[in-house]
Amino acid sequence: MTYSGILILYIVFRLKQLICDFFLQNTYMVTHKHMPWREGGAKALFTHAGIHALFTFAIVMFYAPSLWWLGFLDLFVHASIDRIKACLTHGKGWNYKDNVFWWVFGIDQEAHNFSHLLYIVVILSKTGLLL
Repeated sequence: MTYSGILILYIVFRLKQLICDFFLQNTYMVTHKHMPWREGGAKALFTHAGIHALFTFAIVMFYAPSLWWLGFLDLFVHASIDRIKACLTHGKGWNYKDNVFWWVFGIDQEAHNFSHLLYIVVILSKTGLLL
């Protein structure tokens, strides 16, 4: 794979994050991910993480179908990152008016970015495309 091909794969994962986290995540998901499991927390969190998993699955099926299981891995990785962020911000009562809320938000986004980078390395390693 060329450097531009790797860059395109990275951009595809970044677009996936943008689309799934900001355009396809609805108010219910945002407002319930931090709640106890039986009060809608599990449904909201796993619906949101499931959307991410489906997009990751689609990307992987295009580049390296034998790595289909990365979609399932993304379900749990994304859910874990989001649950930690949601419980922390809501547990501490932090909101968009607090600087620390934005620090946690930024760390959350970078954790997703690093997980995508890991998936890219796995894809490139498995397919023999790693330079």
